[in-house]
Amino acid sequence: MKFLSFILALVLAFNAGSQKINTTSPEMALSTKANQALTFCKENDLDTTFCILVDMSIHSGRNRLFVYDFQTNKIVNEGLCSHGCGKAPWGSDQTKTAPVFSNLHESHCSSLGKYKIGTRGYSNWGIHVNYKLHGLEQTNSNAYARQIVLHSWNNVNNKETFPYGAPEGWGCPAISNELMKKLDLKLKQAQKPVLLWIYQEGS
Repeated sequence: MKFLSFILALVLAFNAGSQKINTTSPEMALSTKANQALTFCKENDLDTTFCILVDMSIHSGRNRLFVYDFQTNKIVNEGLCSHGCGKAPWGSDQTKTAPVFSNLHESHCSSLGKYKIGTRGYSNWGIHVNYKLHGLEQTNSNAYARQIVLHSWNNVNNKETFPYGAPEGWGCPAISNELMKKLDLKLKQAQKPVLLWIYQEGS
């Protein structure tokens, strides 16, 4: 009887711990990064109403792209975001938990770092809209020359697909068509270039 009581206590303690973890606010987890992003935007004449944060340490089948509103200090949109396949097959999800990053041409990898979102253009993918990306750091300085752009992709789901990952392309941050429609509206209304920050938390 004592043994069963002990097991029950362990289960309850585990469930309590799990509930505590699951109720942690994404806004709280992103607040430090968002504060750093706002400082950078002010110093570099970028838009100070919102930014786009992509945490590549999150499983690619989970929402890891966050549109963060500086004025309300809240996430206003979120969704899946693809990364580059590297040496893995295009369109697979083989590196869903361990993406490889590179700034090299033909690496088929995504690049970490801060980007200035540039001009709106035509895309062969998704809703046929893309935004040029200008790398602002040594880790992503070749992004524009590599034709790394923000675009949508029909194969990227609008809902989380965990334990499956998002399909992997050749390095562009690709999102769902539905999320791109929302982002496109915000980006067209922005008075200044918007910051896109792709990072790997904890690295």
